[in-house]
Amino acid sequence: MRLYIGVDLGTSAVKLLLMDAQGGIKNVVSKEYPLEFPQPGWSQQNPEDWRKAVLEGISELLKGFNGADVAGIGCGGQMHGLVVLDKDDNVIRPAILWNDGRTAKQVEYLNETIGKEKLSALTANIAFAGFTAPKILWMRENEPENYAKIAKIMLPKDYVNYILTGVHACDYSDASGMLLLDVEHKCWSKEMLDICGVSENQMPKLFESFHCIGTVKPEIAKALGIGEDVKVAAGAGDNAAAAIGTGVVGEGGCNISLGTSGTVFISSKSFGVDKNNALHAFAHADGGYHLMGCMLSAASCNKWLMDEIFQATDYAAEQAPITDDKLGENHVYFLPYLMGERSPINDTNARGTFIGMTMDTTRADLVQAVLEGVAYAIRDSVEVARSLGIEIKSSKICGGGAKSPLWKKIIANILNAELECLESEQGPGMGGAMLAMVACGEYETVQAACDKIVHVASTVKPEPELVAKYEKCYQQFKKIYPACKQLFADFAKP
Repeated sequence: MRLYIGVDLGTSAVKLLLMDAQGGIKNVVSKEYPLEFPQPGWSQQNPEDWRKAVLEGISELLKGFNGADVAGIGCGGQMHGLVVLDKDDNVIRPAILWNDGRTAKQVEYLNETIGKEKLSALTANIAFAGFTAPKILWMRENEPENYAKIAKIMLPKDYVNYILTGVHACDYSDASGMLLLDVEHKCWSKEMLDICGVSENQMPKLFESFHCIGTVKPEIAKALGIGEDVKVAAGAGDNAAAAIGTGVVGEGGCNISLGTSGTVFISSKSFGVDKNNALHAFAHADGGYHLMGCMLSAASCNKWLMDEIFQATDYAAEQAPITDDKLGENHVYFLPYLMGERSPINDTNARGTFIGMTMDTTRADLVQAVLEGVAYAIRDSVEVARSLGIEIKSSKICGGGAKSPLWKKIIANILNAELECLESEQGPGMGGAMLAMVACGEYETVQAACDKIVHVASTVKPEPELVAKYEKCYQQFKKIYPACKQLFADFAKP
């Protein structure tokens, strides 16, 4: 029996799973690591913590199993993070993460001086604070000594693959979020590299997500108790990997991910760009392309409310008072911009905001407002896709927030779309393992792997009466950010 390891390198933890070729989950292990916030709006992590967590996690994952049965490893990882290595492959500084907001000045330079039109022509995207290219420019301006040491630029999951194989590699889906890739032609954009002052030699070699980049190094194989012939797939950015794990491949598939961040992911066989660049145009892990809307705080909004404000641990108990008769009737609204926002408003100054509270506002009203606020923000991206003529009548749903039946019901009715819940929902880790299967020849294509492994267990359907109520609420929600936009900008001034 051949086994495959899927690695989900998340923001707060790495989740590893052991899977057989039919999609059976044999074991799951999670290892947490710290996040650093050295200044307000900054977010970084030590890649050494990833290395330690992944290697310890794989050893734990394989307890009770024969390591010789492992055929391949595939990784899905948090996107956009800047990992820089020196000439000896030592990490130069902590990785600047996807949800870091320090690059407002560099983003403005790219979008206004270089110009959005030029950026879109070169990379199919415009600059966002989370993207990698602005981080490189920030380093050049603020840490010139570190910048001068850069021999290799990588993304978080690529560093894990380097630890396993010694190969500097990146896949097209993850590279798409760097603002350094010519997405349409799947190659590094020389002009963008020049703008950032780096060379192609400093960039990793590019692969399709399902291609093998190499085998596990002998010393790593020995330490983990696996064979030296274990293949490592290039892997994918977390959202593309999650889409593989939910079977969203080919033409017109959709997946909503309710993790720390939230995404709307729409797959396509052909390259296409939203003319306003409100959605990202990226390569997909199946060899095609996708459009994606990304919000920086999704399930993390609810976690913040529960953990930091209410100091509550029973999330389900907090949602229990929100009965069906309360849906579409809440007078409190919440802007879910706790880390600024990306799609579709692209505003690092935006902040989380409650509005509409009165003396009779209850604790449950605030919980409901947060769940609804995230759903409204997801709809903002869905509306952009719909404006392009893309029909979204149904979507897969995954991520920690998708474990809440109430949240799924709210989202289905706010979007007026069916939500398909999966038999086995293991997110990017499952997608990573499936990519490893294709890399090892277990399946000929990613589509074939999805057809065999991914199955829908249940469907949440919208209710016409509730859809109508939420339509009115959404129209109210849409007025809040434009009214607050200048205030956010004013508050951000020193």
